[in-house]
Amino acid sequence: MLQAVVWGGVAASSLVIGALLGVVRRWPPLLIGVVLGFGAGALISSVAFDLAQEGLALSGAVPVAIGIALGALVFFLADAVVERIGGRSGGGAAGLVLALGALLDGIPEQAVLGIGLVSGGGISVALVVAIFVSNLPEAIGSSADMVEAGKSKRSIVVLWLVVAAICVTATLGGAAVASAASPELRGGINGFAAGALLVMLADSMIPEAKEKARNWAGLSVVVGFAVAAGLSQLA
Repeated sequence: MLQAVVWGGVAASSLVIGALLGVVRRWPPLLIGVVLGFGAGALISSVAFDLAQEGLALSGAVPVAIGIALGALVFFLADAVVERIGGRSGGGAAGLVLALGALLDGIPEQAVLGIGLVSGGGISVALVVAIFVSNLPEAIGSSADMVEAGKSKRSIVVLWLVVAAICVTATLGGAAVASAASPELRGGINGFAAGALLVMLADSMIPEAKEKARNWAGLSVVVGFAVAAGLSQLA
């Protein structure tokens, strides 16, 4: 469990780092888009090599396929709720909406870290890097927007500290569930996280990277995928 806390903290720390960077200054959209694309590519690699592949090895195809379908559906419905809250809210509620969005992205990512530790595969360096990098542009952009909306810098940093703490708790939760689960259930959990991440990547990360980085988005996604795939194989 100590390992889950440590590695979960490392991955989630980029939320706080991004918040600090966001309240200090405005960063160029191109830079944020390139980093976002890199993180998206790294997460695609993690879905392929750290979630789907390990899930298939644990339980076979059926539990993983069911998990992917359920994860995709749950994320889709939860994302729709967050968008509805955002559409109905004024500027004063922006922080809550951004925190919900970050949690929605972060919980399945971080839970997988705990699952991997308990499943015997050890920590996935590629997944830690992918989560760390993908968190940065989200926290930077969101924090900068909240500063412009008039929120105090202190309250913004505290908000992201809370989000990061909950994400670390998700790592512990993943470890606890996996330690008591059968191989079939662990394979299904891997599939669930993979499905949730794939919907998030298609609906959010990649379109935002394209919007901000333009023609550089595709290249940054490929570079992120290649780096994370290499780290995964080395690990």
